[in-house]
Amino acid sequence: MSSRHAAAPIRILHIAKHTHSANGNVCAMVDLACTQADAGHIVAVCSAGGDFNVLLTNHGVRHYEISHERKSPALFLDAYRVSTLIRNFDPEIVHAHMMTSSLVARVLQPMHNYKLVTTVHNEFQRSAILQGVGQRVIGVSEAVTRSMIKRGIPSSVMRTVLNGTIGSPRFVSDEHPLPTLCRPAILFVGGLHARKGVDDLIKAFATVSRDFATAKLYLVGSGPDLSAYMSLAKSLAPGRIEFVGHRDDVLSFMRAADVFVLPSRAEPAGLVLSEAREAGCAIIAADVGGISEMLENGAAGILVPPDRPDVIARNLRELLAEPVLLSSLRQRSQIKIDRMKIERVARETEAVYREILEDAFAHRKGGEFHLYLRRWLLEVLTHQPPAKPPFKSKVT
Repeated sequence: MSSRHAAAPIRILHIAKHTHSANGNVCAMVDLACTQADAGHIVAVCSAGGDFNVLLTNHGVRHYEISHERKSPALFLDAYRVSTLIRNFDPEIVHAHMMTSSLVARVLQPMHNYKLVTTVHNEFQRSAILQGVGQRVIGVSEAVTRSMIKRGIPSSVMRTVLNGTIGSPRFVSDEHPLPTLCRPAILFVGGLHARKGVDDLIKAFATVSRDFATAKLYLVGSGPDLSAYMSLAKSLAPGRIEFVGHRDDVLSFMRAADVFVLPSRAEPAGLVLSEAREAGCAIIAADVGGISEMLENGAAGILVPPDRPDVIARNLRELLAEPVLLSSLRQRSQIKIDRMKIERVARETEAVYREILEDAFAHRKGGEFHLYLRRWLLEVLTHQPPAKPPFKSKVT
């Protein structure tokens, strides 16, 4: 084993299409890059830019603004610019976090001397199979890892690093005042689209709100189904549901809330669950994907079946009617809370890096570009579904 790989800092290039804060994949990448730089590694990020340039710079992470959109007519030129960056930065590890980024990094790899690691954040997407091109492929939960193996990624290249955000550089300087919320306050944070199951939460809350006159539901986030959800809220619980929009101070909302609900229909390992646990929320979440892992198999929160607003309503009603039960669930959110720390995520990711750097034959064990391209085309042409079916909001 070379001393360079055993103890020396690693040169790491993270690559993603953008760094917009509303994207959970981006938040996970930024947390990891900053934490790695704080630990002494030499870290850079390549993306089209976004909301985290100042934060990255403050943590010593170099940011190179290069677009590589899949549908861009300049994609080949963009790939050339990425190749030039790789030649100049000379990373030992290129860590790709999105599908297009993974493919660009894999196509360029024969021209350079780096090992490719990819992270699958959204395995339910059909294109996620293409991220199997990495010499190591990280699943953000065991559920994701199992799904990708089932879809054809060799278990020999798959590794699991469960998401976690406690100690996130995005929140270290969080000094936002707590918002004034009506009591009891029910909170959702996330994208307003079918996969998140917000329509189920609106229906559940509408039922519960009849028995609790001061209760209010706060929906923090934005998305394509906003108008439909606003119409549904107006028809079922007028004046009782507030659409807050995208916020950077989500931890403040969580600290001020009584119950956090995540009614997703698919969820690899939602960062919001780590954040809600850090804030000490009582948590109700659908038992899909990696949610049970994020909630210690139900020890740190209540797990409910997906697409069951009646079950969400029943649990909400019990919590709001029994302050002792609500307090107990808030305390349960702290069970094994240290597992949610970003330092643990960085440490386990570094172990994946060092494993592949020490393996002189890793290139022979990784995913082959043509293999996963063929599997992706097969799924598309035969209409074979990915790990999950399409998500449809049940807005009626």
